[in-house]
Amino acid sequence: MMAIEQLQIGEFAMTIEIRNRSTNAVIKTVEGESLIKADLSGANLSGADLSGADLSEADLSEADLSGAYLSEADLSGAYLSEADLSGANLSEANLYGADLSGADLYKANLYKANLSGADLSGADLSRANLSRANLSRANLSRAYLSGADLYGIKITETPMAQIIASLKIEVIK
Repeated sequence: MMAIEQLQIGEFAMTIEIRNRSTNAVIKTVEGESLIKADLSGANLSGADLSGADLSEADLSEADLSGAYLSEADLSGAYLSEADLSGANLSEANLYGADLSGADLYKANLYKANLSGADLSGADLSRANLSRANLSRANLSRAYLSGADLYGIKITETPMAQIIASLKIEVIK
């Protein structure tokens, strides 16, 4: 099944083709255009292939991106609060400074993702693959990391108390 949508981005209108990954389809933008600062809040992009897409500063709040392919995508400064990214592939994606507060990242693949300066407060990262991810200066307050793969993560300037609380680990003195 294929859906064609018209988006208004600033002064430009562009057509993108949104198809589901299970039907072997890909999102395509009109040549020369990008999705920078696009308003896709609440959009259903479940299973969409957005690998390598430039979605910097896009509003994807409350969007359904479950199972989407966003590997190597640029989501720096994007608004993904309350978005459903469960099972999404965000490997090597740039999420620098992104707002992921309250986002569902259950079983998401964030291998080598750049999450430095990202707001992950209240996000569900349980069973997510965060191996080799950069979480420097990330806000992990109230985030849920139970069962997450944290092998080789970079956590400079991230308060250890936030990480311990997110893991639901009790520190005994």
